[in-house]
Amino acid sequence: MGKPTGFKEFTREIPADRSPLERIRDWEEFHVHTAEEKLREQGARCMDCGTPFCQTGMILNGAASGCPINNLIPEFNDLVYRGLWREALDRLHKTNNFPEFTGRVCPAPCEGACVLGIIEPPVTIKNIEFSIIERGFEEGWVVPHPPKKRTGKKVAVVGSGPAGLACADQLNKAGHLVTVLERADRIGGLLTYGIPNMKLDKDDIVQRRVDILAAEGIEFVTNANVGQSYPVEKLRQDFDAVVLCCGATQARDLTVDGRDLDGIYPAMEFLSTNTKCLLDGTEVPAHLSAKDRHVVVIGGGDTGTDCVGTSIRHGCKSVVQLEILPKPPATRAPNNPWPEWPKIYRMDYGQEEAAALYGADPRVYCTTTKKFVGDANGRVNELHTVQIEWKLDPQGRYSPVDVAGTEKVIPGQLVLLAMGFLGPEKPLVEKLGLAIDDRSNVKADYGKFSTSVEGVFAAGDMRRGQSLVVWAINEGRAAARECDRFLMGVSNLP
Repeated sequence: MGKPTGFKEFTREIPADRSPLERIRDWEEFHVHTAEEKLREQGARCMDCGTPFCQTGMILNGAASGCPINNLIPEFNDLVYRGLWREALDRLHKTNNFPEFTGRVCPAPCEGACVLGIIEPPVTIKNIEFSIIERGFEEGWVVPHPPKKRTGKKVAVVGSGPAGLACADQLNKAGHLVTVLERADRIGGLLTYGIPNMKLDKDDIVQRRVDILAAEGIEFVTNANVGQSYPVEKLRQDFDAVVLCCGATQARDLTVDGRDLDGIYPAMEFLSTNTKCLLDGTEVPAHLSAKDRHVVVIGGGDTGTDCVGTSIRHGCKSVVQLEILPKPPATRAPNNPWPEWPKIYRMDYGQEEAAALYGADPRVYCTTTKKFVGDANGRVNELHTVQIEWKLDPQGRYSPVDVAGTEKVIPGQLVLLAMGFLGPEKPLVEKLGLAIDDRSNVKADYGKFSTSVEGVFAAGDMRRGQSLVVWAINEGRAAARECDRFLMGVSNLP
């Protein structure tokens, strides 16, 4: 720790994002860089704890506490404070293949577990991470490093999201010949077609890393839908091992009256189509456009927030976000102690933009939809909702109960379902004959990642269920190690 009194001398500071009313006019990233002097001060706030909970990556009460990829956080904080940026980048890359992604989209469970956060606002770990990697690119330190030797072993990685890219990167470092198969027309999976451009730029950030991976020898094949346009038999014949990183893309639906009306879509269909049109330079199809429409987003998570921000940029008339859970408290509840992830009220970028434009946070809590009602043309026009209470049922579980007299009708000409995901799509799983667990995910133990079919591994959301980008990187790296061990008998991968 270069500055033992840093946490006493400096307060937490993060750069203000671009103003909401400015950024809703475009699709550019809304993050702003921090001046180096301020970053060094923020690095000095790190206490270099005897037990750095920030980097532990434990699961507490169902959520990550600390960094799931065990970033060496106190080390790179201290290096930034001392102005040793190249060394800080080396430390960061030891555990994280893609800090430019996590530094933008990770919710920062590391900060929730920061020891300083017990008594003061936590260290700005996420912003420091973001700044280290961007400094690395600006200085020309992030360059391709192809492996010096090749093993001759061929591995197919199916899916090019964060798990697939991390896995491919590690296997390539081990000297294997890696081919990444992606069913979409661009590489990146969730990073490209799941996260909007204003959170993670596709050309400047995602493609920048893909180009480096390609220069290191990884082969990328797009429009390769394994099990359909790309035969499963070819997958097994042409490769010595296969790692499946296809994500959990089966969306949860809402089966209420009127669900068959036009104008009701899964959130990811809306978001992915918008991104593709943006990248292709084409107009969003009229049926998926929020322009001049009252938009209702059902679901209060990150995907719902992305729908809010995207709808605003389309020029929607209004946007409401329905959340079935209660509004979180302003500070930690007694049953949510440190170092658990703090389940507190936050306004993400989409809610900030809605509040700036319409005057209030668009979220409505403890509310569920009972039915959809359409117009004369068969398109959704309104939602009938009711408030709920969470009460203990006879089995001792909390269940939602309608509150009489709270029924309401709200306008909605575009409804986006952002209620999470149920697991991977089934056709490929069935064609490969893979066993699934009781949550419908591919059955493969964490730490081993081997499926019920020899030589086939699974990682990321496809195996663990819907989760964070940082967990996907964790699993992609670990699955690569086990795949390497399968191919070579031993593995030196971390």
